Amino acid sequence: MVNPMKMGLVSVDIEDHVLKALLVCFPFHLHLHLHLHIRLQPQPHPHPPRKHTTSISLDEIVISKQAVNQQNRAPNKPNPDEKRSTNPPRFHKPHPRRTNPVIWCTSILCLIFSLILIFFGVATLVIFIAIKPRNPAFDIPNANLNTIYFDSPEYFNGDFTFLANFSNPNRKIDVRFEYLDIELFFADRLIATQAVQPFTQRRGEKRLESVHFISSLVFLPQNLAVELQKQVQSNRITYSVRGTYRVRATLGLIHYSFWLHSRCQVEMTGPPTGVLLARSCRTKR
Repeated sequence: MVNPMKMGLVSVDIEDHVLKALLVCFPFHLHLHLHLHIRLQPQPHPHPPRKHTTSISLDEIVISKQAVNQQNRAPNKPNPDEKRSTNPPRFHKPHPRRTNPVIWCTSILCLIFSLILIFFGVATLVIFIAIKPRNPAFDIPNANLNTIYFDSPEYFNGDFTFLANFSNPNRKIDVRFEYLDIELFFADRLIATQAVQPFTQRRGEKRLESVHFISSLVFLPQNLAVELQKQVQSNRITYSVRGTYRVRATLGLIHYSFWLHSRCQVEMTGPPTGVLLARSCRTKR
């Protein structure tokens, strides 16, 4: 009697009719052994199908020249994507633009204007150094105090005349006084005003003008009225004369205008024969 367990250790090819007969005789043991044998036996790996090769003689091999050239050129042809990724980006320099003619014209005009300013500045400096222009002077060589009286404690009446001396100290510049306004003050209080007619002075020339101030019912604060009465009693009155002038200077074809301001402090004796005792005058722009 054959041991079914030993039969499982040997791999035997069994025909179908023989297998049926064995199953009839040994139904359980043989069925279990065959089942185990079939599960334990490793399944053979299927071999890949063999490729059938056909032998070709060397005489039958024909390669076209165009195919060979394409194969030779193919490795040398770069990929556009690879070229974009490997090569750094190139920045093209912008083409220079032509300057607008309007800008050129504006620049030239600005240059000319700057040169003109520089020329006139240098010329003015040279003229100032060479000529040394000086301001016209104002002075009071003589004055008369004719009247001082009060209609009431606060209303003042007066009569004052002085001789104004205008002089042009420049040797190469002529001047013209286009506007003249002279005022009379007592303790910074305006008591009279007088205008003078315009006139012209040649270089180094002097001109005397008589200025007559008349004060009629001029209001004075009580403290100033009392102070003026005290000065009359002491026979020493102090007045202030202020002048404002617009002067035009001429040097050949060059003309320029400026303002002058004069201040004079005068001391007079009491009326009716008041005379000039002292004066102090200065003129500045």
